[in-house]
Amino acid sequence: MYTDTEYELKTFFPSNITITSMSQTDNKIIMRMNTHSTSCSCPKCDMISVRQHGSYDRKVQDLPVFGKATWLMVNAYEYQCDNPGCEVTTFVENADGFLNYYSRMTDRCEDFICTLALETTCEGCSRICKAMNIKISGDTVIRLLTKRYTQQKNRLDLAATLEGWDETDGDFLKGWLLKNKQVKTITKERAVAYAAAIQEALPRLMQISDRFRFHESLVEAIKNTVNPQGAVSYAVKEA
Repeated sequence: MYTDTEYELKTFFPSNITITSMSQTDNKIIMRMNTHSTSCSCPKCDMISVRQHGSYDRKVQDLPVFGKATWLMVNAYEYQCDNPGCEVTTFVENADGFLNYYSRMTDRCEDFICTLALETTCEGCSRICKAMNIKISGDTVIRLLTKRYTQQKNRLDLAATLEGWDETDGDFLKGWLLKNKQVKTITKERAVAYAAAIQEALPRLMQISDRFRFHESLVEAIKNTVNPQGAVSYAVKEA
């Protein structure tokens, strides 16, 4: 019988994964686990396969636990793609939302690293992760960000799409954001319609002023501060 302060480890993992054993050292935790899927979709053609080709152990990095590096030894199935027109013959199963095809770390670990990299730098992210006992290099952070970008569906070049668009109408931007809720940050102009559309569609989205607009606002603020009456003229060189 568990008390309110005790939890089973399995509650932190998908229901189709079973923990078989766990060991630890002073700075590392290793969990061995098995998957229990009966079908999986091909990562290339999306055809569902029920033919298991075999199994093998995957070594996967997870978020640290109590400051200790955490590694998962996952015994996962391989499936055979039954689509004769697909270039993939076999593929490893995934646990959608937890562990993707051929990934060397869990999705939640990747999410943390990508968020940290966007808030800092790739090299800075690598150094912070090292201090947290997450093993990753700056180059791997770059590859991870690139992979996340290329995997996004319905990518759109907003700059090209919005060229010549009436900035007093934010309906287009609002509609696009509602269809692309994976967006975390957006660089925009100062138009009130943009801010309103973002607030209505994705209120938690981080809004960033582009460099030109930021410089323009800064110059305007400096002029209004040092020369409010227009008595003295100042030339401000653009950066």
